[in-house]
Amino acid sequence: MPGPEMRSESAPAASAPPKITYTSANVDMEVFHRQFDEALARVRTAAGRSHPFYIDGEAVTTHAPPLVDRSPIDTRYVLAEFAAASASDVDAAVSSARRAQHGWGRRPWEERVATLRRAAALIRERKFDLAARMSVEVGKSRLEAMGDAEEAADLIDYYCQQIADAHGFVRQMARLTPIERNTDVLRPYGVFACIAPFNFPLALSTGMSAAALAAGNTVVYKPAEDAPWTGLGLYEAYRDAGLPSGAFNMVTGHREAIGDALWQHPGIGGVVFTGSKTVGLRIHAGLAAGRWIKPCLLELGGKNATVVTGTADLDAAAEGVARSAFGLQNQKCSATSRVYVDRRVAGPFLDALLARTATIRIGDPSEREIAFGPVINERAVTRYQHASDQARKEGAMLTGGSRLADGKLAHGYFVAPAVTRLPLASSIFRDELFVPILAVGEVSGFDEALSQVNDTEYGLTAGIFTGRPDDITRFFDEAEAGVCYANKRTGATTGAWPGAQPFCGWKGSGSTGKGGCGPYYVAQFLREQSRTIIEP
Repeated sequence: MPGPEMRSESAPAASAPPKITYTSANVDMEVFHRQFDEALARVRTAAGRSHPFYIDGEAVTTHAPPLVDRSPIDTRYVLAEFAAASASDVDAAVSSARRAQHGWGRRPWEERVATLRRAAALIRERKFDLAARMSVEVGKSRLEAMGDAEEAADLIDYYCQQIADAHGFVRQMARLTPIERNTDVLRPYGVFACIAPFNFPLALSTGMSAAALAAGNTVVYKPAEDAPWTGLGLYEAYRDAGLPSGAFNMVTGHREAIGDALWQHPGIGGVVFTGSKTVGLRIHAGLAAGRWIKPCLLELGGKNATVVTGTADLDAAAEGVARSAFGLQNQKCSATSRVYVDRRVAGPFLDALLARTATIRIGDPSEREIAFGPVINERAVTRYQHASDQARKEGAMLTGGSRLADGKLAHGYFVAPAVTRLPLASSIFRDELFVPILAVGEVSGFDEALSQVNDTEYGLTAGIFTGRPDDITRFFDEAEAGVCYANKRTGATTGAWPGAQPFCGWKGSGSTGKGGCGPYYVAQFLREQSRTIIEP
């Protein structure tokens, strides 16, 4: 199956710069692949080195056993080793960030924005090397990895523009008396802990941290254990752009050693986290139990549904579901993991879906023609195997359901894309698995489909395929999800982009009701202060 970026919903504007997103590819693909091959060679040459973490602009090494970063494509391949931080290192990083925040937060917003825009430009200059690094580190296809890098740069620019459009979030207010002058100002909280996931190791790390920095906060950043090498690339972009020492500190290590120490640190002013609902809710509860309530911006995954009605274009639906379910091996918070299809068209829809799934080429996703790579680690394989066993007991496994370990796949975390037909009561329709298992259930019609869509504790993305405009209107009005799509064959529930689709989770998928990629995101990293001056 071709990658999810290879087909655009509409032709790009003539003036649009060459760019790969998650739903379109406005580039010369021959040139792209040549440049990617060159970057991949550079990345492989640079692999195997040891790296420190960084506090106050200084490299830090420790005597603890290092964090070993292996490729999920071939676990014999050590990409890098990183110094493992401890709780005392976290304390030093927070102290450094607090010192740096006094200067960074008081800089004119124009200076902060200019520095961050330089970081965006550097990411664009380095995007092939960053994408190649992501491909081998987390198992992204070439196009998925490049979309990640492009999005990272666009997120910085988009958030900087929010600061500029709001004139630094300073607003003159009304006067109640002639002698008073009232001003409303949004001010930074201080230091944000930024805890990132593996699946979008550059874009999400960049988006969370750039919003905090643009607002005048400083950051202590913990990349995912499975993606520290990509996180290092972000640190280097900020450093080389001229971000002052201590404004962005990067600590690497094991979650159990530094994760809690970071978000629980009393010097932290707020937390921005993308990851599991279980961990996110624990962080939220912990912060709420402190001396005062601190901002806690959480994006916590999803169990995203697609509805296929009796009037749907079944070819478009099959393509959209397959792209959304199996892009990045279903390891996207927005990926379609359950489908509710009108039983009148269930047979032909499944035939089309299985035909699409059968075309997927599985292997090393850094190779040109491979769109489906490994899952991230052994835990994911185990989760896949347990869910596959459950699906066979409760329904029918229509394709997939097995670990793949033959030939070149023998030393990686490869599993087959799975489609299973299940009764609606199965817990597979409700539990977030984050592995490539798609549950398909039959419904009697639109009312039952909509009820099933909302029968989940998550509310991130949702999609519908229908030929009736009234279905779309009702779906948007009644679906309990923050990101909704209709008839999107390039990805039924996936493909959000900065400034185009805000990525906002409802219910158990988020904490604030205002998401990344959207116009209200940066303001959440600021607190309001009213200022009144009585003039003589």
